Amino acid sequence: MCGMSQPPNNRSSAPPPARPDASMSLLTHVMDHGLDEGYAQASARRQADGTAGLPRTLKAKLGLAAGLVIAAMVVTLGAAQARVSAPVLAKERQELIDRVQRADQHADSVERDIERLRGDVADRQRTALKQQGGDQGQLLALLSGATEVHGPGVKLVVDDAKDSSSGGGGGPRESKGFSDTGRVRDRDMQRIVNGLWQSGAKAVSINGQRLTALSAIRAAGDAILVDNKPLVPPYEVLAIGDKKRLGTTFQDSADGQYLHVLQESYGIRYSLSAENEVRLPAASSLTVRTATAEEPKKGAS
Repeated sequence: MCGMSQPPNNRSSAPPPARPDASMSLLTHVMDHGLDEGYAQASARRQADGTAGLPRTLKAKLGLAAGLVIAAMVVTLGAAQARVSAPVLAKERQELIDRVQRADQHADSVERDIERLRGDVADRQRTALKQQGGDQGQLLALLSGATEVHGPGVKLVVDDAKDSSSGGGGGPRESKGFSDTGRVRDRDMQRIVNGLWQSGAKAVSINGQRLTALSAIRAAGDAILVDNKPLVPPYEVLAIGDKKRLGTTFQDSADGQYLHVLQESYGIRYSLSAENEVRLPAASSLTVRTATAEEPKKGAS
């Protein structure tokens, strides 16, 4: 059996391997021809015409020099103008500072006068209360908060819960307006103060604010106001009275039990201690009201 001859295996006809930088032909072209051909041709024409570089004719040189002189004059004038206007601006600024300082001094002086007049009015009101009280002037001054008092009593410190968002719904604080049940509210402070009065307190103050029969405890947002003056926790309530009976009577009262519920249910913290000596300042503002009996008219039956 004869077989057909096979063509020889010729490897020379295989294509050569691709160059590693064949895919970078565009980048290579950009690196080799950094200047656009149009710019290169224009530069070559200027060199051929002799117009490349600095001007060579006298007229062109004079024009270039004049342009440089004008530019230098503009820069110099601008710098001179800025130098001249700088002291003026500094002087105006200093005048504004002086005006502000004088206004601040005047405001401070007016505020000192207001405080002095307030103190004078308060002294006159206290004197009037003592005079109108007769034999019971001292007791009247005590009950109205006209004078500073000191004596045995109790100290009650009330503070917000450590986690002011703690506490669930229900209980004595359930209300749509109080979502944060771990904070002491104005109505809580009202109940505490009323409980101390009912337990036998002769005088009460909160964070140094003396309370009277006309005092108001309100809320402004999350702040508690006593006679329109904001307070910050912890709230220190001082009460003068029988230190042995006052604390016990308050804890057994309905308001004392209310405070205990706030502690157990919402984490509000408080501590009550008997004190041998507590000092309460006089009320910051007093309103003196007097009344006189109307004399009967002549001829009236």
